[in-house]
Amino acid sequence: MEVTTVGLDLGKDVFQVHGISADGTVVFNRSIRRRQLLRFFETLPSCLVGIEACGSAHHWARELSAVGHDVRLMPAVYVKPYVKRGKTDAVDAEAICEAVTRPTMRFVAVKSKEQQALLTMHRVRQLVVRQKTQMLNVIRGLLREFGHVIGNGPVAAMRFVKAFQADDWPDIPDVARSMLKTLCDQVVDLDDRVTFYDKLIEYHSRIDERAKRIRTVPGVGPITASAIVATIGDGKQFKNGREFAAWLGLTPLNRSSGGKERLGRISKKGDRYIRRLLVIGMTSQVQRARGYPERVHPWIMQLLERKPMRLATIAMANKTARIIWAILTKETYYRQSAA
Repeated sequence: MEVTTVGLDLGKDVFQVHGISADGTVVFNRSIRRRQLLRFFETLPSCLVGIEACGSAHHWARELSAVGHDVRLMPAVYVKPYVKRGKTDAVDAEAICEAVTRPTMRFVAVKSKEQQALLTMHRVRQLVVRQKTQMLNVIRGLLREFGHVIGNGPVAAMRFVKAFQADDWPDIPDVARSMLKTLCDQVVDLDDRVTFYDKLIEYHSRIDERAKRIRTVPGVGPITASAIVATIGDGKQFKNGREFAAWLGLTPLNRSSGGKERLGRISKKGDRYIRRLLVIGMTSQVQRARGYPERVHPWIMQLLERKPMRLATIAMANKTARIIWAILTKETYYRQSAA
């Protein structure tokens, strides 16, 4: 029997494959070692291959597509309902094989090597920023034990760190001072690395045409533009701007039933990194609106008059996501609408 659909459950060294024929008959359900996987798929006729979107999924999607298969990635949460019972690799592979054939299934666009390379910069930068924040929090906590309080925010903390390095030491014992000196040196080193990654990302946003178009949107900077391009590419995997905003988790949860519409808070599903960057960018727009109301769109001022600040920034992030989708898919630049 000729295999038409294969469910592939990924692993580190051992993979599970579940293949069926056109009439749904199970042809095989077996485990394969990593070094044998590509050779196994080269022996199969061109077929539909389903994979959960997890670690290394994009790599294997590119490899299997190169040998002629139609590979589709699916969010793991959408595959879970097709698991009949238990939790084994064989059951998971069977569920993937079943889910990939569903006409209403939602798929994840396969990222190119260039996209993943760019995302590597963002992930490393994110890690270094988190480490820097941890170091600053440790310094704050240690200084409080000696009665010294640093002002709120990273700017005040970095001001103290630089003053400490310049021998402007607080009145603390020598042992504690030595430990704090070590921590301050590490913070400065991490801060320099963050600055370096920021320059790399900004350079990419200047040379990439799609990122340049996205940067024309108010409140969207080089880091946000670069992250969006690296994550969704041309954005054509989404049917419309609302679908992109929903994927980012910027649309309200819908619990409507019996003809009654009930909308809750935003879902917070999808890509947390991009959602956070958009919300931060819109928060800067709100702060700009308070100081220079004539420099922002009148819609923002009207929104701030009717809604609390945080609710307004979420609404602005939602609208910005839709605008970005339109810019990517229509290959155009941002044009501000009339009031």
